Amino acid sequence: MTDPLAPLLSAIAAHDKAALAALYRQLERPVYRFILSRLNDPHEAADILHDVFMEVWRSAGRFEGKSKVQTWIFGIAWRKVIDLRRKTGRMDMPGETPEMADESADTEAALLAGQEAAHLRHCLDELGDEHRMAITLAFYEDMTYAEVAEVARVPEGTIKTRIFHAKKLLLRCLSGRVTREVAG
Repeated sequence: MTDPLAPLLSAIAAHDKAALAALYRQLERPVYRFILSRLNDPHEAADILHDVFMEVWRSAGRFEGKSKVQTWIFGIAWRKVIDLRRKTGRMDMPGETPEMADESADTEAALLAGQEAAHLRHCLDELGDEHRMAITLAFYEDMTYAEVAEVARVPEGTIKTRIFHAKKLLLRCLSGRVTREVAG
């Protein structure tokens, strides 16, 4: 199965700006969401997103095709986030982003869904950065373990272990919050 984004990257390597725009349109949202989930700062996330696609523009000719284009781009994003954290001395995650009020018709269902999402977000925030990154890419960005390993630049077995432990930690955190709420 061929990578549908590979022709765009080849065109970008030949300095085709329209190809870069097309690739950007396809990957802007998932890459931005991934970066934002690491930083919780929309302005920094937008800056990093811009840097990622500038790097794609500069480096497209060096893409070797050993992974999918999307995996390669997420790897660039991950490294840029880590570089920013090292530069600013911030290796932990900041607090949650503020929630917007939900004006939907079924407010009770929306409220419950929001509470569940907040519980999950809290538990994800409790994970270490490597566990959080593995879970986010595997389950929110639907990447295979091999692709996550490529992004993180670690063996696939390491990613499997991280996800196994992260799922146990999430389950413990989520069941602990539910138990506390029922008891309280």
